[in-house]
Amino acid sequence: MAFFSCVAWLYVARRLWQDAENRKLLANLLKRNIEQKPKVLTIEDKLIVLGCKDLERRIVEVEMDLTLAKSQGYLKHQLPQSESSSQRKLLAVIGVYTGFGSYLKRNTFRGSWMPRGDALKKLEERGVVIRFVIGRSANRGDSLDPHIDEENSKTKDFFILEGHEEAQEELPKKIKFFFSTAVQNWDAEFYIKVDDNIGVDLEGLIGLLEHLRRQDSSYIGCMKSGEVVSEEGKLWYEPDWWKFGDEKSYFRHASGSLLILSKNLAQYINTNSASLKTYAHDDISVGSWMMGVQAIYIDDNRLCCSSIKQDKVCSVA
Repeated sequence: MAFFSCVAWLYVARRLWQDAENRKLLANLLKRNIEQKPKVLTIEDKLIVLGCKDLERRIVEVEMDLTLAKSQGYLKHQLPQSESSSQRKLLAVIGVYTGFGSYLKRNTFRGSWMPRGDALKKLEERGVVIRFVIGRSANRGDSLDPHIDEENSKTKDFFILEGHEEAQEELPKKIKFFFSTAVQNWDAEFYIKVDDNIGVDLEGLIGLLEHLRRQDSSYIGCMKSGEVVSEEGKLWYEPDWWKFGDEKSYFRHASGSLLILSKNLAQYINTNSASLKTYAHDDISVGSWMMGVQAIYIDDNRLCCSSIKQDKVCSVA
């Protein structure tokens, strides 16, 4: 009897232990299923989600309206319509690149093709603005910026790009800053970039531009293409050479010595400046931007500054 009682006790104990393990396993499975079950949204939760979606939609609409407004000429720093409407639209804004160490070169220009003092003001009355274009020193607080400010206070012929750092490797970004800022400061038919080693026949250039007045989407210059230099360390090396295909040849673009954009193309650069890709050279960068829009390419050999043509309007100084 004692033996059978012991066996019965062991059997009952084993069953109770198995039942406890099963209950524990079932409890864990139930807990896991509850955690994985999607939460039931309350009415308040649904209203919050719908509100966020509506706010996101409104933000997108406002951004689209802002982009449209900027493309139509409602730009930051632009004069109110009541003030600007009375002013005659300029023919051109000419930006002559310069640097911190180019004081003598600037004086040479002022004594040759570029007017100074009262003559510069009279030219502006004819509808042509000319400015030396320069950024700010990378080392804020040094003597470079004060020297430029002092020179500008005397000559009044600088266009200082406050948000741009003046450096050789930053030239592709400089041209984007120039067109973006110039179109915000002046209302003109054309915006022109000129290198600091180029002399200009001003009357010849004005005559060329007068003939092209009111021709939107004009991308004007001495059109060219050329080999993409893929070997690092060589002159004109292009870090993004692999993007130009197996032939390693640049697309057609206006030479950077002197290139001209109509107002709507300059506005396009200003509106999309944050997303426009720059390459190693400023003329290639502008050419890549023009490929993405309905630009009218005007190849004028009078703008080939290094040619030997007699009727050209620019030359290498």
